[in-house]
Amino acid sequence: MEKGKVKKVKFHIKKGDKVEVISGNHKGKSGVVLEVLRAKNRAIVEGVNLVTKHIKPSAESPEGGVEKTEAGIHISNLMLVDPKTGEKTKVGRKLDSNGKLKRYSKKTEQFID
Repeated sequence: MEKGKVKKVKFHIKKGDKVEVISGNHKGKSGVVLEVLRAKNRAIVEGVNLVTKHIKPSAESPEGGVEKTEAGIHISNLMLVDPKTGEKTKVGRKLDSNGKLKRYSKKTEQFID
């Protein structure tokens, strides 16, 4: 593999999914995935793993200041929340009636998308 290229890996979560943190400092918190960072195997989840950033004064914000923003959290520490039941679930892939691979909940055996 060439340097700088991102290997195309299928993740069990994607942007817009509701997830829950299953390990680490933020265990038990849940939120919506804002972004998936493929190169680093991380995701940014709304309201989880907040860090403080100091902003330099600029034309947009002449006063500068301190801002709280979400940082990435490793994909392995996240688990999908089933949209139908609201419980944490493992994710699998299987063919639907059209012959297309889709994600499904292993707990309820129903398609997620």
